[in-house]
Amino acid sequence: MDYYQSPTHEQRFDLEIKNSQFITTVRRTRGRDEAKAFIADINQRYPDANHNCWAFVAGAPNNVHLWDQSDDGEPKGTAGKPMLNVLQHSNFGEITVVVTRYFGGIKLGAGGLVRAYSQAVVEALDKLEWQEIYPRQTVFIKIAYPLLGKVEYWLENSDIDVDDKQFSEDIEMTLAVIERTWPEQKQALIDLCQGNIKIIEDDKE
Repeated sequence: MDYYQSPTHEQRFDLEIKNSQFITTVRRTRGRDEAKAFIADINQRYPDANHNCWAFVAGAPNNVHLWDQSDDGEPKGTAGKPMLNVLQHSNFGEITVVVTRYFGGIKLGAGGLVRAYSQAVVEALDKLEWQEIYPRQTVFIKIAYPLLGKVEYWLENSDIDVDDKQFSEDIEMTLAVIERTWPEQKQALIDLCQGNIKIIEDDKE
């Protein structure tokens, strides 16, 4: 599978276990800053909750540097870690999940908490509306000014994102390209510019 899944929009799912209410809120988050901002938003939204436990995979699923989790006051290892474990064994990326708990008066025990928080995330992912995200890599191109119009038109009609544009002696653009379609697009750009283009390929995101 050359793509991973990510939520299309913020979504909420409710679960009741032994009178405790578990509210699972999911949002697409690209990077730690977006993930932490979303978690802060949920904390403000449910300030009277007993716990707002969370886990995120804020980049591609295999980018371990963008994984994190928190038990938010639940016994250590009973909430955030099992939530993250569910995400790690899914094909989801760029995702943050917050499970808000309102205690219902019946203690679940450590094993019960692990099962409850895991179930909350599993059920949310099963019902989630999601989109396909294709891994991208960064590419730098340099062209002369006379080529700008047709290159911009070509880019606007492609699936390539223009992340930056610098005007100096030549025009330098930073592009985010989809790995699987880039080889053909690269050749098309070279043909469009009749070879008068410099292309530097960076590492995958």
